[in-house]
Amino acid sequence: MNRRSAPPSRASGRSAPAGATPGTVRIIGGHWRGTKLPVADVAGLRPTSDRVRETLFNWLQPILPGARVLDLFAGSGALGLEAVSRGAREAVLVERDPALAANLRQIAARLPDGDRVQVVCADALAWLRDAPGGFDLAFVDPPFAANLWRPALDAVAARMADDAWLYVEAPHEADATPVADWQPHREGKTRDVRYAVYRRDA
Repeated sequence: MNRRSAPPSRASGRSAPAGATPGTVRIIGGHWRGTKLPVADVAGLRPTSDRVRETLFNWLQPILPGARVLDLFAGSGALGLEAVSRGAREAVLVERDPALAANLRQIAARLPDGDRVQVVCADALAWLRDAPGGFDLAFVDPPFAANLWRPALDAVAARMADDAWLYVEAPHEADATPVADWQPHREGKTRDVRYAVYRRDA
């Protein structure tokens, strides 16, 4: 997940509860199932929970084979790596924090067929200005304190395929609904977050 400007600016990680300690998450399905992904003790790093990921990838499984995936605020890499593990053709993981990006590269290098994962160390919104297009699926889960959903959703739309899918995770009160040609597909809630999948209406 990414952070920028007023709250500490970093395009990375998903926001962590106060007092959280370093640990790991696991890839929960596919040919990399069981692979441990370290979660650094970095403010703003909050990996999507196992429960939410299990639900999300059950929704997405029919569209993953052969998909080009963008994990825009990668952090631990749990979403982008899970997608490739479950059949996506390739994934681009964008992470602004150099240490987190280096860690993602090391993880990808150790995985069989890990060359299908590209790690970009950059600010997500800046990278999107000149990014390649044609992504089939994008994960948009920025750090909650940075409130980047609106600029991220507006910017990522131009990089998506005509029939693309979009995943958005945000606190309940956030303005995190894509506009224009994105139609709601499935959504869920936990005590802290709302998560939803949208499909572009081609």
